Amino acid sequence: MERLHTIGRRKKAVARIYMKPGSGVIKVNGRELEEYFPTLSLKNAVLEPFEVSGKENSFDVEANVFGGGVKGQAGAIRLAIARALQTDDPEARPALKSAGHLTRDPRMVERKKYGRRKARRRFQFSKR
Repeated sequence: MERLHTIGRRKKAVARIYMKPGSGVIKVNGRELEEYFPTLSLKNAVLEPFEVSGKENSFDVEANVFGGGVKGQAGAIRLAIARALQTDDPEARPALKSAGHLTRDPRMVERKKYGRRKARRRFQFSKR
């Protein structure tokens, strides 16, 4: 297997990953995973597809991610890794699907409407 390339999205974040067989080194925007995502929950979110499919420390991942916040970026990388693992090994699909890693989260920020302060918040009403 050569290098796999997949894309994952969540909210406004877009992640492009390049995955190849290796020792489990993950780089995000040229930095180490621990440096880019300092909190444990974000690191676990990125590594979850490997644990579910049973392929920990068997692939090197290079991720380019932009847009959104850190949580959205972690979700985008997770989706991209899950898609790449499914492409590499179709047998891993049921485990990844049941864990919910192959589903693109459709929730987006609702747009602001005219005549309102935010998407749903109205201006303060005064009777007098």
